Amino acid sequence: MNKHILVADDDLHIREVISFALEKAGMQITLAEDGRQALEQFRLHTVDLIVLDINMPEFDGLEVCREIRKSSDVPILFLSSRDDEIDRILGLEIGGDDYVTKPFSPRELVARINVILKRTQSSVKPEPAAPSLQHGKLSIYPEQHTATWNGSAISLTATEFAMVQLFVRQPNRVFSRDTIMNGAYNNIYISDRTIDSHIRHIRQKFAEAGCETLIETVHGVGYKLASCQ
Repeated sequence: MNKHILVADDDLHIREVISFALEKAGMQITLAEDGRQALEQFRLHTVDLIVLDINMPEFDGLEVCREIRKSSDVPILFLSSRDDEIDRILGLEIGGDDYVTKPFSPRELVARINVILKRTQSSVKPEPAAPSLQHGKLSIYPEQHTATWNGSAISLTATEFAMVQLFVRQPNRVFSRDTIMNGAYNNIYISDRTIDSHIRHIRQKFAEAGCETLIETVHGVGYKLASCQ
């Protein structure tokens, strides 16, 4: 089945460019021209990913993302005409999976969307089974695309799940930011600050479940998985 993408942007030309690129890639498109329409279309349709402009009338992209995250972990890729680091980090910390600055290459946008979708291919939730990966109280279920801490489910975005799984597969390794980018982002370039933002968000989610330190900072090198006891 074709992947269904919701594209929300107040610029008609941008919507047309994205629609053409995604339809050429075999995807189904639903369009919205402001934040209110984006929420209405999201409630009407089951979508696999949302391309969400940050600067929109009615509700901006960050407000739309916050509202969607109350009920769904659908992947969200932000668009913005401002290359503003504060917007970038805020967008990712409230639940975004990636961020593209305008002007952008339609080919790169499609590639980034495909990378995110590959992480969420398994939409069928099988019956509970033994975790495929375990480290202390941390359990990873790749087929269900879920993670738990001491039995409590942790709600992770597709990018966050890919990063946690990367750490658990090599629990004693110190990962540089470049290695994390290559392993979790499939060689698509993103900034160091974006990786740091995802790490901070992962830490916060596990801290709320009772894990004081999931990922340790190795100064001057990168990050490693903590003992998870």
